[in-house]
Amino acid sequence: MPLPIFWLFALIMLFGAAAVVVLPNPVASAMSMVASFVGLAGLFVGLNAYFAGIIQILVYTGAVMVLFIFMIMLLDLNADTKRTPRLAPMLAGLGIVIAFTIQLLGTLNLTPNVKSEPLNLVAASEKFQKGSKIAENLSQNTLPDVHLIGQSLFTQYNLPLQILGTLLLVATVGVVLLSKKQS
Repeated sequence: MPLPIFWLFALIMLFGAAAVVVLPNPVASAMSMVASFVGLAGLFVGLNAYFAGIIQILVYTGAVMVLFIFMIMLLDLNADTKRTPRLAPMLAGLGIVIAFTIQLLGTLNLTPNVKSEPLNLVAASEKFQKGSKIAENLSQNTLPDVHLIGQSLFTQYNLPLQILGTLLLVATVGVVLLSKKQS
């Protein structure tokens, strides 16, 4: 990915994430999160992870954000109430930002500048069942990201995936029940 395009997507993502925190209107904040997700999808595509970039747009920007906006509108949040900023939470937040910045700079300075070895996809194909689509693609020296993600989701991570889906359903039903007006 050319460096100017990387910086464009990185800035879109960072400004969108900052706007999520700064904007007082919850709907505008959710729409800023959409901009941040689009920037992240662009970075995924720049890393040649096309499937992850497309899923980022379809699932997060499409489905999850529609769900968030639906819940925000059901809750009928008012942004009119102004709070006075308190010093202690602001100092704690500033301290966390400084700590993370120091940690990031330390990690970047200690990371060796060496190139990693190229992936040996043919050797990796031996880990999968002979004749499977994944083993076939790996032996042809192509990376089958959709098949690998699907296999790992529905074999290794099937239970957490089902728990997460149930948790999202329960949270949505809870928001609908809590948002009903009392008569």
